[in-house]
Amino acid sequence: MRILAIVVAFLALTLPSLAVELGDDGLHKPDWLRTTFKDLREDLDEANAEGKRLMVIFEQRGCIYCTKMHEEVFTDADVEKLIRDSFFVVQINLFGDEEVTDFDGTVLAEKEMAVRWGVVFTPTMIFLPEEVADGLTASQASVVTMPGAFGKWTTFNLFNWVLEKGYEGDEHFQKYHARKFAEQEKG
Repeated sequence: MRILAIVVAFLALTLPSLAVELGDDGLHKPDWLRTTFKDLREDLDEANAEGKRLMVIFEQRGCIYCTKMHEEVFTDADVEKLIRDSFFVVQINLFGDEEVTDFDGTVLAEKEMAVRWGVVFTPTMIFLPEEVADGLTASQASVVTMPGAFGKWTTFNLFNWVLEKGYEGDEHFQKYHARKFAEQEKG
């Protein structure tokens, strides 16, 4: 029994951690995040050029819900593949000082842009359409905003609902999610 305990302890110390690396700002830094100048007009153009959807994610240092998403949901193989294949993700620090340029040309520090867009929870994911009309802010143009941490299936289904442009149809996301969840439970 003692040998088994030693082997388990050795493996625990030698196996790579599943934790996602933290940056100097205390935010999680998976390699699918994009490093940009945070000019959303440029980010949208680049996302479109890659055939991806632009998603902005607000996070903050010490956010236990951000950690949950990064360590339990975003690392799920299905969710991670969907992010990598289909989304251009820009991270914004809820209390950060880096400049962000909104679609209407307004330039503010991250923390001021959060106030402008009404973001008060972390994580908050804002999904943008492929085209944003002149004069709109990101919060006005958003096709859906997901404030807070959710489990794999809610997140996975929301990402797919956005990709399928469910927001343009008659099926509310909650109905879509219930239908998809029932299908996933059967399959």
